Amino acid sequence: MNILIQHNALLPVSQYGGTERVVWWLGKQLHQLGHQVTFLVKEGSTCPFARVLPYNEQKSVDEQVPDDIDLVHLNSTYEATQKPQVVTVHGNPHESEKLAINSIFVSQNHAERYGAKAFVHNGLDFDDYGKPDLNLPRKHLHFLAKAAWRVKNVKGAIEISRRSHHKLIVMGGTRLNLKMGFRFTPDLHVKFYGMVGGEQKLSLLNQSKALLFPVLWHEPFGIAITESLYMGAAVFGTPYGSLPELVTDEVGFLSNHKSELVEQLLNVDHFSPKRCHEYAQDVFSARAMAEKYIGYYESVLAGNPLNSQPPKALENYPKFLPFSE
Repeated sequence: MNILIQHNALLPVSQYGGTERVVWWLGKQLHQLGHQVTFLVKEGSTCPFARVLPYNEQKSVDEQVPDDIDLVHLNSTYEATQKPQVVTVHGNPHESEKLAINSIFVSQNHAERYGAKAFVHNGLDFDDYGKPDLNLPRKHLHFLAKAAWRVKNVKGAIEISRRSHHKLIVMGGTRLNLKMGFRFTPDLHVKFYGMVGGEQKLSLLNQSKALLFPVLWHEPFGIAITESLYMGAAVFGTPYGSLPELVTDEVGFLSNHKSELVEQLLNVDHFSPKRCHEYAQDVFSARAMAEKYIGYYESVLAGNPLNSQPPKALENYPKFLPFSE
């Protein structure tokens, strides 16, 4: 197949970037599986394994699709195209947003909340992470998300780590937030690293006992979960969105009660870094992701819609889900 992957972002990503990295890994795996890949992405992007076309926001996607393309895979926009298409839904669209009948969600829970069936778990390209040292001493817990997003709940992560007597490394946020002011941590158990990537990020993950992920919304997927597991860190979070299908009892613990998370963190050392790593490697590979997408591509090219009707939000959830004592 000759597949065009559209995403309004610069590729490759240098440090932080969830969807950007998934799009890159998918294209790479499709290429390795023998398919031709074209990226329609921000001007200035480069790629050694795919043709790169600059995405012009002033034009429709349809105007920018070459004639030789068999299927269009949209990631940052939805609009009708003459070529067969699929659309990956990466976030939680509002109930008023129009979704394509060939929408693909990033977890089963994500799909079900929109009355859909098609989903593909995001996969990791393990080449980008190398082989973690699973015998390395684990010194801290970590938070990995855009801390400025209140639904990611860095405040809850800080409280949980303090009450369980663990040091916390915060990646994805700073002590100063322009809207919230300074986050004072008088016991100095928290260290803010801001947006980090590359070797520094991998080193911090490799020395972590666990990811704290107490989100206050229905998380569609969460790359932070799978990459933390791959690096040998367990996952402690809330049971919302995709988390119950991603985090098994062997590799983490979920609760929307702070006291229960704190209690379980007192025994965090009983989680095996080796088991966490093997689980992520077995279940969340970029190859598995690409193969499932190919199945959906083939179905669409055969004229079969991926969902029985255009997906739509089935429930209007509160802005913040419960997180109590």
